[in-house]
Amino acid sequence: MPATTVTTFARIASDLPPRGPALRLDTAIVLGGSVAGMLAARVLADHADTVLIVERDGGPAASGTRAGVPHGNQVHVLLAAFTRQIERWFPGFTGRAVAGGAVRITAESSRSYANGVPKVSIGDRAVLSMTRPYLEQRIRAELAAVPNVRMVTGRVTGLEFDRSAVTAVRYEADGAGVRQPAGLVVDALGRGSRVTDWLTAAGWHRPPMLRGGDAVNYATAVFQRPPEQDSVRRAAALDPATGEGAIFQSVEGDRYLVMQGGIGDSRPGGTAEDMVSRLRHLLPEPFGRVAENELIGEVVTYRLVDSRRRDFWACTQFPARLIPVGDAVASLNPFYGQGLSSAALHASALSLYLRSAPDLDFPARDYLAMQKVVVDAAWAISTRSPETGDARRWIVRQIVRAAVVDCFVATAFADVTQMLKHPATLFTPAVVARALLARLRRLPAPVRPIAGRVEVLSS
Repeated sequence: MPATTVTTFARIASDLPPRGPALRLDTAIVLGGSVAGMLAARVLADHADTVLIVERDGGPAASGTRAGVPHGNQVHVLLAAFTRQIERWFPGFTGRAVAGGAVRITAESSRSYANGVPKVSIGDRAVLSMTRPYLEQRIRAELAAVPNVRMVTGRVTGLEFDRSAVTAVRYEADGAGVRQPAGLVVDALGRGSRVTDWLTAAGWHRPPMLRGGDAVNYATAVFQRPPEQDSVRRAAALDPATGEGAIFQSVEGDRYLVMQGGIGDSRPGGTAEDMVSRLRHLLPEPFGRVAENELIGEVVTYRLVDSRRRDFWACTQFPARLIPVGDAVASLNPFYGQGLSSAALHASALSLYLRSAPDLDFPARDYLAMQKVVVDAAWAISTRSPETGDARRWIVRQIVRAAVVDCFVATAFADVTQMLKHPATLFTPAVVARALLARLRRLPAPVRPIAGRVEVLSS
């Protein structure tokens, strides 16, 4: 992959303060108050006199799982890229979130397994852990302190265009129709966004839709978390061959969230009995320890039919002053935890674009090109197709195996899966050489479940 792609990804993933002139706007409108929408609103606050977020599921006081996030009660992994970007846009966010109940997870309090084999630790990679509803509440609280950002409860009903650009947003609020002119519109309406329908109806090209990956099934349970068990705050177990696995993590309210995931027809952990049995008999010992605690409520399941992406950058006709972000662009396999980090990187790309002195009377193709770099990287991992050709597929298998025992390879692999670096960085001579040398090393013994056995990862 070209070095320019790697460099572009590095610029987007930077945690440096934004640089460059602040382009000025009158009103910017964000369609949807998702995490992607709120982060885009924070970026726009540096450029617009007024940033209006139109969200159908409630205003800043809304709590609980929103109807627009059907998987909101499942485990949400905040990768290192997300933690970096949230601190970039809301300095001190981590400390305030932890003070309110979020959990800080370090390498010392985290465990990772491949077919039961413990993976080598890669040093301090602190990330945050919390439920999705609490995360959204925290970001809304941060936005409430930004004076030029306002959120209204309403349902977006359409867009207006002139010959070259989007000009206004139509929405319903309090039973009345509203027409709001806009200098820039951000589509953060998620996987089910109707913006592509409105584009087509207005004579613009519909972006190509790509689908990939198998159906993914999730089952999440909540357990009490006693203080004496807090030494292991997160554990992840994965079968690299099938993509199936499980994860638990500590969250606010002295609780564990535990998720088990399967591919295709596999639906593990869908009942309380199956959930507890698998934790005790099929997964490494820390999972069984969690299952010794009280189960709170029912097991909640979720099925994602496929991963989807809309390739807006492929449209030969695209209106000016329209910016897509988040799941409206790419809806990814949640097991890899890339959705929130991708949304944060889309916001970073938007900032780079707005500070490059763009002409907003032309389509935002420079932004779409940067976004493509992010989407391509996440898509390669989430659809389990990070390479083409037999040779590269073989190399990736060696890297995945070596990441279990070799700290250097594990760090490079984590940089990619945590969305800090582009996947192409895995194919440097140093990483490949270390991965090949690691084939000579015996894998550690698997960590047994509380009851039963696990199989050793094959070479």
